[in-house]
Amino acid sequence: METNLKERLEKNGSFFVFWTIVATFSAYFCMFAFRKPFTAATFEGFKYYAVSYKILLVIAQVLGYACSKFFGIVYISQLKKHQRINGILALMSFAGLSLLAFAVVPPPYNIICMFFNGLPLGLIWGIVFSYLEGRKLTELLGACLSTSFIIASGVVKSIGLWIMDSFGVSQFNMPFYVAGIFAVPLCISVWMLSKIPNPTKEDVKARSKRSPMTSAERSAVFKRHWGGIVLLTLFYLILSAFRDFRDNFIVDIWNELGFKNNASVLTKTELPIAFGVLVFVASLIFIKRNVTALWVNHALIIFGTIGIGISTLLFDYKLISPMFWMIWIGFSLYLCYLLFQSLIFDRMMATFREPGNVGFLMYIADAFGYLGSIAVLLFRNFGESEMSWLTFFIMFAYTISILGVIIIGLAWLYFYRKYRLYKSNPRFNSQRLAG
Repeated sequence: METNLKERLEKNGSFFVFWTIVATFSAYFCMFAFRKPFTAATFEGFKYYAVSYKILLVIAQVLGYACSKFFGIVYISQLKKHQRINGILALMSFAGLSLLAFAVVPPPYNIICMFFNGLPLGLIWGIVFSYLEGRKLTELLGACLSTSFIIASGVVKSIGLWIMDSFGVSQFNMPFYVAGIFAVPLCISVWMLSKIPNPTKEDVKARSKRSPMTSAERSAVFKRHWGGIVLLTLFYLILSAFRDFRDNFIVDIWNELGFKNNASVLTKTELPIAFGVLVFVASLIFIKRNVTALWVNHALIIFGTIGIGISTLLFDYKLISPMFWMIWIGFSLYLCYLLFQSLIFDRMMATFREPGNVGFLMYIADAFGYLGSIAVLLFRNFGESEMSWLTFFIMFAYTISILGVIIIGLAWLYFYRKYRLYKSNPRFNSQRLAG
């Protein structure tokens, strides 16, 4: 049976795509059941050191998540295939035990438990995506994987609210209950991941070979493209903070929009967002020329940032409903976010035929992205504590829309000039730019 499954995955393209999408989507979906359910609770009445208890919890988890991203710059870039499965199981087990400790330890001392919950979870994305990068269908597979966190975030919060409302489970116990529901599906997903075959020769020819990176190789890639990497990381810092703020406080925002105690609204709005973004991003597989796809990635990110600003402006003037605004702004946000979730870096690596893997670049961006998220939370609490969640979210939307166009425009110009320089250099191996 094991041999037959391996042969089918290697020889049957449709079966391989189906299997890989289900395995990676479900594995990362389950991760969110260990990370996000606590944000469905409001923890009203809890405040310590002049800071909202929920903000302290979010900061603690994001800080742990950010630490793992910095660690992941090295860990993910040099990860070997045989280490992946045990790595996922160990990391998820640690995260689950942290949620159990959060339920048992009284507040405010259980805040530290949320730090340890986020600490292992930041590495899961890099491990899961390592099964997808460097393939002809990376956009399709990556887009399906990325839609998991759009849908999962809303679903696990809805389940958390349902558990508290229907069974009287406390806000502190609820996150561990939700994680427990997804423990068995997680194990099945990880088993499926272990059966995914390596990229084929055709994949390597189309996207370049992906392999663990040494310290010298990481340094060389960064030096060759540092300007573009810094610009992309700068925008991703702002984008990540915006996305994380929306994700962590979406229940509070919906409450201010008049949808209090409406668990279903979280799922209803995220499903059309996930479907729309999936169609856009997956369609990039039809662009065979890597450099063309790189330019299209930049253009779509600019399109997304403009969409964030326009939708917010229309909502501000009461020209669109709150529901339509949240779907539109969510689509624009996640269009940008999914393109960053290794896809733009995958095409960059392929365009310049760089050795190594995408995890190195993605974890640089992610590490600083979550530091930006912490900075925004601190600014919200100490700089604009009187401002409502909704008003702060609107101001943030305008800011990211303006800065996004400027920063991504500069990154586009950088890579365009870099590509022309490489292409015109007679000493540069022309085959590195093939495709």
